[in-house]
Amino acid sequence: MSLVGKKFPNLSVNAMDEMGDTFQLNILEEAQKNKKKVLLFWYPKDFTFVCPTELHAFQKAAEEFEKRNVMVVGASCDTPEVHFAWLNTAKDDGGIEGVKYPILADSNRNLSSRLGILDVSAESYDEETGDVTLEGDNVTYRATYLIDEEGKIFHEGVNDMPLGRNVSEFLRLVDAYAHVQEKGEVCPANWEEGKEAMNADRDGVASYLSAN
Repeated sequence: MSLVGKKFPNLSVNAMDEMGDTFQLNILEEAQKNKKKVLLFWYPKDFTFVCPTELHAFQKAAEEFEKRNVMVVGASCDTPEVHFAWLNTAKDDGGIEGVKYPILADSNRNLSSRLGILDVSAESYDEETGDVTLEGDNVTYRATYLIDEEGKIFHEGVNDMPLGRNVSEFLRLVDAYAHVQEKGEVCPANWEEGKEAMNADRDGVASYLSAN
């Protein structure tokens, strides 16, 4: 079920910073308290393959997100200790040394379960023993959430494990949402900063389509 248009779950989760400190991070509170947008991206596992390319790509774009008053947060179900080990592994060795933004360590899977993004294809219950067996890796898909200053989710997307994200698309979505907030116009297909938007009425769409 889509969470777009709803408030992000009010839940504190362990997080690791670049200094090796574990702290509690509540995405909803961060957005509301600091009046910032938040980009939260989930990836399956530390020390894997597509994942470090994404973490470095978001770090490379960190200045662009900062210009737009966006806080970037990574997340997986690994423990803080595993995050710290990966943060201390050189890029040339497949590590994420140099990543500065916080990374959630949702090792109890409380938040990822609530978001419904875990790779669990089925579960079975043994009535005799009371055991529950899961099918799937029980790690997260490549889910991405954009949250506004009020804590409302205005974008969510989920990629399967092999499919890396395009970081520039999230910058475009942030720009588009900011334009809607500031101008009251809506953003048509393939809109980018500096391009024409339109009024959300029949005259607006007719005028836009006739010019494009």
